[in-house]
Amino acid sequence: PTLRRLSQHLLAHYQKGTRPVRDWRTTTNVAIDLMVYAILSVDEKNQVLTTYIWYRQHWTDEFLRWDPARFDNLTQISLPVESIWVPDILINEFVDVGKSPHVPYVYVSHHGEVQNLKPIQVMTACSLDIYNFPFDVQNCSLTFTSWLHHIRDLNLSLWRQPELVKFDRSVFMNQGEWELLYVLSCFQEFSVKSSDSYAEMKFYVVIRRRPLFYTVSLLLPSIFLMVMDIVGFYLPPNSGERVSFKITLLLGYSVFLIIVSDTLPATAVGTPLIGIYFVVCMALLVISLTETILIVRLVHKQDLQPHVPEWVKRLLLERATVLLCIRDTKKFSPSRTQSSDISRQVEHNDSTAKLNPYGCEAPGECEGTAGARPVAALAEGSLPTHDVLREISAIRRFLEKREEFRDVAREWLQVGYVLDVLLFRAYLAAVLAYSITLGTLWSVWRDA
Repeated sequence: PTLRRLSQHLLAHYQKGTRPVRDWRTTTNVAIDLMVYAILSVDEKNQVLTTYIWYRQHWTDEFLRWDPARFDNLTQISLPVESIWVPDILINEFVDVGKSPHVPYVYVSHHGEVQNLKPIQVMTACSLDIYNFPFDVQNCSLTFTSWLHHIRDLNLSLWRQPELVKFDRSVFMNQGEWELLYVLSCFQEFSVKSSDSYAEMKFYVVIRRRPLFYTVSLLLPSIFLMVMDIVGFYLPPNSGERVSFKITLLLGYSVFLIIVSDTLPATAVGTPLIGIYFVVCMALLVISLTETILIVRLVHKQDLQPHVPEWVKRLLLERATVLLCIRDTKKFSPSRTQSSDISRQVEHNDSTAKLNPYGCEAPGECEGTAGARPVAALAEGSLPTHDVLREISAIRRFLEKREEFRDVAREWLQVGYVLDVLLFRAYLAAVLAYSITLGTLWSVWRDA
């Protein structure tokens, strides 16, 4: 009965359409407080942050006062929100109405202090910077202000101390993708075109993404593929396995990019650094494959190719080997002296055979044999002997030509190996420089 009697006493002549002050020059001070309960979603594409907050308001209503002695020492009562005056405080960044539960009552004390506590699902616009995804930190603001009353009628203040609001994570559910770092608060006045000023209370919600999932699913597989690409350079360039290995890596990386394309945030503001990283890694794989194709083409010279030019020998086989510290440079070199000796020996035997068709070692033996044999036998046996010698000469020329082709192939193979080492070290230097650049950018961003 006391609660019912007090409620009727307070609301009997109450006018909820008027600001609750006895003197219109008195400013109504509304103290507000905010506690972040959960980060529901971060939409990078639409630049929308969805949070669930516990919001509290506190103000003084001069028409909701009573003497507790007249009402059984009752000092506090709950009244319907629809029955009393409530400040029109909104969030400027609102983009959609959230699914917030309706709290129909407020607490009123005997001094006229009104406390309005309610949970709100807030969908606000936020300028999201995804350049450092997945190591990004987002700073989104929630601006509370009166949409109608200027600062002379309705002023805002902070319910608690800023230090208590900043590090208050007592109700935050921190098991999701985002981690709450702190909540900053700031009061300021706002005016449009020299009109009356409005009071604003800004809360900056600073959150950080947990990067473990993206590191395991995005960065580590990409690093493993790049390491395998570098290891693939140790395959011999004169075998066809390196090209197929590089093509397999390139196809695998393409499939990997297709899979992670849905994971990367897509915005019109800019491209995240990890997207640039993937593109550059893809370009490095293409460069590696191109280099492999050139080296394989170089070491697999076909027939009728010229010898290695002298300037190439001086540049690659002499200077480059010293620069690259390649000591064993003669293992692919052809034995030109041995081939020349064999050719001169075969040519000498051929000329001797033409002068001495019977194969005599001494001229005296040939004279005795010529005197004993008839002239007819000499005439009959000379024709087959010349045919045999002609065939042997053809075989010798064929073998010399094939040996020359092998010498050319060995020369190009040696050039290909030296050039492969040179390009591999240049590629390795490019990869290291790229890694150091990314690490430096990330360190600078983190320190900033």
